[in-house]
Amino acid sequence: MGAGAGTGRGTAGSAPRRDRDRFRTFRGRFGTPTAYALAILAGGGCTFVALASSTADTANRVAMIVFGLVGAVIAWRFGAVRAVPDPGGLTVVNYATSRRLVWAEIVTVRFGPNDPWVHLDLADGDVLAVMGIQRADGEHGMAEARRLVALIAELGEAEEPGRGTPDRK
Repeated sequence: MGAGAGTGRGTAGSAPRRDRDRFRTFRGRFGTPTAYALAILAGGGCTFVALASSTADTANRVAMIVFGLVGAVIAWRFGAVRAVPDPGGLTVVNYATSRRLVWAEIVTVRFGPNDPWVHLDLADGDVLAVMGIQRADGEHGMAEARRLVALIAELGEAEEPGRGTPDRK
């Protein structure tokens, strides 16, 4: 074996980890676990109270369980907000909608001091909220916004025609 054979772990082995860190899902740090805990508490708590109540009739028990489950579904959707980056683009999952964007569609990232979450200005004129990057997360939210800006700067520029080919005269 020649020098360095079998030692390709240094740079080649770190590339998948770097990509994994770079394309890590954007998700709220505090809002997500809080919403999931609230969903479990609402669904489980209402079900427990309905079944443990000795004075409630069947209709009231069913209504309480349905109320708890509806509250749990709503809270679960609040916890599901995220933005999933990959080399091809960004999938933004908000409370009620999901949208897939290619990097070149994203023109600007805005995260003003009074904004609760990041907003993306898109090439078609739309503005899309990215609720997975939240102001409530403080410096973590700011760092995640910077990471999104870096991904857009790296992957978002559309290929120029003839780029990479020598000019012919």
